[in-house]
Amino acid sequence: MVMNRQGRPTSVETVPTDQRPDTTSGHRGLVHEEALIFEIGDNAHTGVDLEDIGTFETSLGGLERKEPINLPGLSEPQTVRHYTRLSQKNYGIDSGFFPLGSCTMKHNPRLNEKVARLPGLADIHPLQPESTVQGALQLMEDLAHWLMTLTGMPAVSLSPKAGAHGELCGIMAIRAALEARGDARKVILVPDSAHGTNPATAAFCGYAVKSIPATKAGHVNVAAVKAALGPDVAGIMLTNPNTCGLFERDIIEIADAVHEAGGLFYCDGANFNAIVGRVLPGDLGIDAMHLNLHKTFSTPHGGGGPGSGPVVFSEALAPYAPLPYVVRTKDGLHLREHPEKDDASFGRLVAFHGQMGMYVRALAYMLSHGSDGLRQVADDAVLNANYILSELKDFMTPAFEGRCMHEALFDDRFLKGTGVTTLDFAKAMIDEGFHPMTMYFPLVVQGAMLIEPTETESKATLDQFIASMRALAAAAKDGDTHRFLGAPFYAPWKRLDETKAARQPVLKWSPPAAQEAAE
Repeated sequence: MVMNRQGRPTSVETVPTDQRPDTTSGHRGLVHEEALIFEIGDNAHTGVDLEDIGTFETSLGGLERKEPINLPGLSEPQTVRHYTRLSQKNYGIDSGFFPLGSCTMKHNPRLNEKVARLPGLADIHPLQPESTVQGALQLMEDLAHWLMTLTGMPAVSLSPKAGAHGELCGIMAIRAALEARGDARKVILVPDSAHGTNPATAAFCGYAVKSIPATKAGHVNVAAVKAALGPDVAGIMLTNPNTCGLFERDIIEIADAVHEAGGLFYCDGANFNAIVGRVLPGDLGIDAMHLNLHKTFSTPHGGGGPGSGPVVFSEALAPYAPLPYVVRTKDGLHLREHPEKDDASFGRLVAFHGQMGMYVRALAYMLSHGSDGLRQVADDAVLNANYILSELKDFMTPAFEGRCMHEALFDDRFLKGTGVTTLDFAKAMIDEGFHPMTMYFPLVVQGAMLIEPTETESKATLDQFIASMRALAAAAKDGDTHRFLGAPFYAPWKRLDETKAARQPVLKWSPPAAQEAAE
């Protein structure tokens, strides 16, 4: 019997992969070697009987397909088994701990999923008459109310479909406000530690981006912000808590300086789960901030389609928010589709208002937690991150001194001279049964390892994770490099050439004969 490091029996023998016996099938017990779907089936067979349609004319004006589509045909059992096996190779939050930093990969209560699937909400259509969707509009009004309450901001747009889309919404509102006063400024300040979408959004809106360095303590350099301000600066995009897992303690001073220079303040609210119920962004001098509903308020990442990144606005920017938005009149609830005399909206951001499933999940999450529960979300997220930081700081090297907020950030100094890189360390975590943390981000930290435990993980899970991380750190320092070089050994697929996969992706399948001819 083989025992693991906790003294418990394990069914997996710690034998290098190349020393295990081969099997005729290529399978290893219940772990099946899964071929590509194009290798399993072929276009000469199908699991469905289709009648021969014969010849017919199309209305495609000569654009109809001239060659076979070359989709593989499979029987129903083959199809079901193929996708079931692929799902078993995936790692998700239902499989285990998912410590990606700056992503908040938390468990989302199934209650919210059930509510989102209720008839009348799950099957709603954007072109329905308003009289038939009064309940949905009421839900949107309630969600907007609580988003404004939780942020201390007077206005909100529910239209944006994601965090980056929310950034676009906020910067477009800032541009509209500046142009309305005849002040077409050209520069947006963005800290070095920002999410990559921040400078991309500013550039997409036609602004030049000026980078602001971080201090040695991981905060935005206030002196550098003030030195960069001038009549050409439209505003700043700042994340708080920032991507180093720290609260920007000088945020009010920064906001005051930006406003004094005539600019506006956009806050990236991706990490709002660390301060929800604890801090009102409206008290910090913020003019616009997006909220990732999938991070703070329960919609799974991806969400089965468009996401949701509502944006809250200050009084200065509220008139410039996009259309449409919910208004209440004596005749009921309506979507205001056109600006009125008090509005200076920059117009529509999207064709239709938003993603109803996201709204339902978020409101269900808020109402089931209540004010005390939402405050505990932030408390537990910060507690879990600081627990990991305190338990690992003697084995790994924290990037900054002191406590963190919702995520713990380490650098690669503890690996110096070991021959093990951040990438090697992360791949070895897969063998331990954990999804790797975020690697090499934020860019201001050498060999960064960013760990966000979220508020939904138990102490038992964190203790198991901490024990594995300590063991890996000790092995690297002891020169036990065989655990790292070539890892993962126990995953369905071994280490891939990620650079080649990114630069030379194979996106279209060709029959073997065509591949041979091309070669």
